[in-house]
Amino acid sequence: MSSRDTTEPGPWVVVTGASKGVGRETVISLVMDHGTNVLAVARDKDALDQLAIACENGPGRIAVREEDLALPGASARIRQVIGADRVIALIHNAGQLHHRPMGRHEREELAHLYAVNVLAPLELSQALADPLRGSPPGHIVHIGSMGGFQDSAKFRGLVAYSASKAALACMAQCLAEEFKDMDIRSNCLALGAVDTAMLRAAFPGYQAPVSAKAMGRYIADFALNGHKLFNGKVLPVAVTTP
Repeated sequence: MSSRDTTEPGPWVVVTGASKGVGRETVISLVMDHGTNVLAVARDKDALDQLAIACENGPGRIAVREEDLALPGASARIRQVIGADRVIALIHNAGQLHHRPMGRHEREELAHLYAVNVLAPLELSQALADPLRGSPPGHIVHIGSMGGFQDSAKFRGLVAYSASKAALACMAQCLAEEFKDMDIRSNCLALGAVDTAMLRAAFPGYQAPVSAKAMGRYIADFALNGHKLFNGKVLPVAVTTP
């Protein structure tokens, strides 16, 4: 953790991909609007430190953890950071964009894509199962995409990315069953167009109608309250797709 760690025990909300975009705004909303203790996980240490500064006067507390989720042992290291504390929500926001025309896909890139978008959420959900167990039920929120939502519009160049998000959506439903006896809830939010650097990279020139801040606030509230009404669901959260 960073020097801006909370000295208070949890409960925690763990947010991956927390250094920018929707993940950053989700953390800010959790800390500033809801007074929640957050463990923010990302690869960019400088961006995490800036996020900690942005949250330092909030009613909640923030701790940051520099971690590359694609690397072996990342989930175990995060579990060690949590220690004996409770986790009330785990938000799998970290994701990698992969935009390639057919004929340009390579195994090494695909393996890394799936390590971040699919394998890491499964490993981290498994690692944090015990801290998520309790009352109120722990809530695992998978941040998916309308690109991976069944029968939604699909776009050229995004086959690998969309397929990885479809796998994430299915995982959310499977984990609801896997963790049923532990009273842990699992849902997926399939996001539509949100104004982030990732969307602009995928669709240059397109102006998304929803800001990262607005979506972050929605996700923060859903992570804390969505388990009361939903379990094993893939929910589209989209005004539009490009």
